[in-house]
Order: sequence, then structure tokens, then C-alpha cells
Amino acid sequence: MPEYRSSVVINFVIRAIVGFALIFFINQFLASQGIGVRVGLNPATFLTSGIFGAPGVALLYGISFYQGI
Repeated sequence: MPEYRSSVVINFVIRAIVGFALIFFINQFLASQGIGVRVGLNPATFLTSGIFGAPGVALLYGISFYQGI
């Protein structure tokens, strides 16, 4: 049972770090293209990307695009 718990935590942390990197690079790309949509790097985005992974990052950008309309 402890191995399962540690693997879940490690999986969460890896997804969150990769999600933060995705958000950073997508923000840089959108800024270079002149698109003013950004997702902030904060605890809420850390949790979202850690729990949902790449689809969570897409969800954050979808919400951000929707709010910009």
C-alpha cells in the first residue's frame, strides 16, 4: 500500500511540473504571435495540471480564451 501512495504522489508532481512547463512555453508562444491570452502560474493551475495533466492545461486555456471573448 505505501508503494501505491508514493507512486500517486510522484505521478501528480511530474504531471504538475510538466503542466507548468507547458503553460510557460505556450504563454511564450502566444505572446510571440501577438495573442493576448495568458494563463497564470499559480497554485490553482499547479493543482489543475497535476490532477488532470495535459487536458487540464487545455481546459485552462479554453477557459482563458472563453473569458477573452
